[in-house]
Amino acid sequence: MTFDPEQATEEAIVAAVEKVGYQAILADAHGKGVATDVEKAAREQEIRFWKKRTIIALIFGLPLLYVTMGPLVGLPLHPFLAEQIMWVQLLLATPLVIVGWPFYARGFRSLFRLAPNMDSLIAIGTGAAYGYSVFVTLMIIARNPAYSTNMLYYETAGIIIAVITIGKLLEAITKGKTSDAIKQLLGLQAKTALVVRDGKETEIPIDQVKVGDKVIVKPGEKIPVDGVVVEGSSAVDESAITGESMPVEKAKGDNVIGATFNQTGSLTFKATKVGEETMLAQIIQMVEEAQGSKAQVQALADKVSMYFVPIVIVIALTSMLAWATLFGQGWGFGFTTFIAVLIIACPCALGLATPTAVMVGTGMAAERGILFKSASALQTAQELKTVVFDKTGTLTKGKPSVTNIVMVKGIKAMDILQLAAAVEKRSEHPIAEAVVRAATQKGLKFHNVTNFKTISGKGVTASFRRKRLALGNRALMQDLKIPFEQIDQEMQRLEHEGKTVLLIAMQKKLLGAIAVMDTLKPYAKETVQELQTLGRRVMLMTGDNARVGKAIAAQLGITDVLAEVLPDEKAKTIKDLQKKGEKVAMVGDGINDAPALTQADVGIAIGSGTDIAIEAGQIVLIKDDLRDVVRAIALSAYGMRKIKQNLFLSFIYNILAIPIAAGILYPFTGWLLNPMIAAVAMALSSVSVVTNSLAMRRYKEKH
Repeated sequence: MTFDPEQATEEAIVAAVEKVGYQAILADAHGKGVATDVEKAAREQEIRFWKKRTIIALIFGLPLLYVTMGPLVGLPLHPFLAEQIMWVQLLLATPLVIVGWPFYARGFRSLFRLAPNMDSLIAIGTGAAYGYSVFVTLMIIARNPAYSTNMLYYETAGIIIAVITIGKLLEAITKGKTSDAIKQLLGLQAKTALVVRDGKETEIPIDQVKVGDKVIVKPGEKIPVDGVVVEGSSAVDESAITGESMPVEKAKGDNVIGATFNQTGSLTFKATKVGEETMLAQIIQMVEEAQGSKAQVQALADKVSMYFVPIVIVIALTSMLAWATLFGQGWGFGFTTFIAVLIIACPCALGLATPTAVMVGTGMAAERGILFKSASALQTAQELKTVVFDKTGTLTKGKPSVTNIVMVKGIKAMDILQLAAAVEKRSEHPIAEAVVRAATQKGLKFHNVTNFKTISGKGVTASFRRKRLALGNRALMQDLKIPFEQIDQEMQRLEHEGKTVLLIAMQKKLLGAIAVMDTLKPYAKETVQELQTLGRRVMLMTGDNARVGKAIAAQLGITDVLAEVLPDEKAKTIKDLQKKGEKVAMVGDGINDAPALTQADVGIAIGSGTDIAIEAGQIVLIKDDLRDVVRAIALSAYGMRKIKQNLFLSFIYNILAIPIAAGILYPFTGWLLNPMIAAVAMALSSVSVVTNSLAMRRYKEKH
């Protein structure tokens, strides 16, 4: 069926999808499954779909099993049923074959397109058994003496379909558990919001909140959308979104995140992101996209399946012909091996091996505040050899802080800081902000100054109580002929550490100096050391000068420093590393990091950074915790171990089972694998793979 994209209706699209044996469900107008749990609805619909078929399978399958196998184990069978056994089998098996229509639709369609899959094996095996039995039935009706009821395979086709249908229901139920993370995230959303409109407080549904609305959140309530606090202060529990266990203090100017829990005080904030733009909605979208994507290893599994199925068909045909002709066991014996091989080889477990592990792995990571935006990122993270960190805002806080106060004899440290802050309060320079912030934190009062003047590239001057204050670098002091030799050695030591030193003088007399530096984020050093312990090469990349870059790197234990790298050169630097055969991760937070994040094999964006950086990264760390870089790599390695375990279970099962189904043990033991037992084993193998993936939830961090 083909469509004109402009004329295809939703109903036509759904019908086309269902025609090939799949179920289709339409998302609502809100899109992306955020406002309504589309994923949950689809999963529940899938369970209902297979539950109905399972009920029918049990209604017809159990009687079929009884009338065909019961007498073999001594169970009584009514004489009438025994006499009409052919018609009883036909009447019971036919509804079961109809129940298995999804397998036939998908299996034969794939086969005709020369891309056979696991459903193709089921379709050929059960279809051949049922079709051959119908042929035998017609021959018996025609009174052909060469055919008898002993040559019927109705029970094989019917019961195999019944068992596989039950297996599909179990798969649907167990796979539903893998998306618990999304369900929990959806459950975090507040249902209503208290907004101020036209001077009145009005409670409205959350989907009616608009950007710019003033929203009031009382103690004990959920914050409905993202915004910026304009009034009030409180402690907010952000653990549901960031994984951070400690409440975060919020005051005017601070950002708040929708779906977090307001604890102590009342907050009024201005809504900045609503609907699909909120952090929660973006998290859900990223997790959904990651769980729906394929890792490279899955592509390999798909390719293997494409070649595997034709090989299995050849083995099945060969075994049938060999037993029927070369070994003289007859066509009935050969046909049994043919069906058993097709059913036992059905690589359902192979098809589940990767997606179930990816779904569980990305869900686990999301619960820890780590978002893998694709299955490929989950796979590649554990392959990384080099991790490149941006400096400002990633390893460091991005805000200069006062680190040292150097005093001239007879001058107190707090007096120096208080005078410096009085002058710098009039400046908008980042270093000035650091001095003012330090004074505020110490509870110092700000003196009034006059005649404030900025001297470009050198510093500032002002008047305090008719005395001239000067605050700046060496050049300013030299211009004002103020000697500073007595602390010059200490200044050089501080500058060697990558700090900026401001000299302060009053009336041509040096009072002291203040050292300012962009300080390291918590756990930055521990993160670097842990990565190095894991065998990763760690590099620092910065646009700052080499002195500052090396000073920061020395504190962290990093020996590889790329300094004075311009924003447009960062991506090229990553590319150069990749040309050397290295798998490279870039960790950054700023707009200028976006090209490098995109170029890297894995871009890791700090969640506290810019929206552009987050969009460019393949992994997003919701918390501003650098240890999550290590956690992401560890989770990636764990997820890939589980995928490999699943693939091993799938392949080893097929490799061992196919020869047995083909009858290799028959000459030695007289034992032949019954196709119905093969169907049970095949279904159990699929469930075992899903169970192994679900066991990932017992994961515990080692570091």
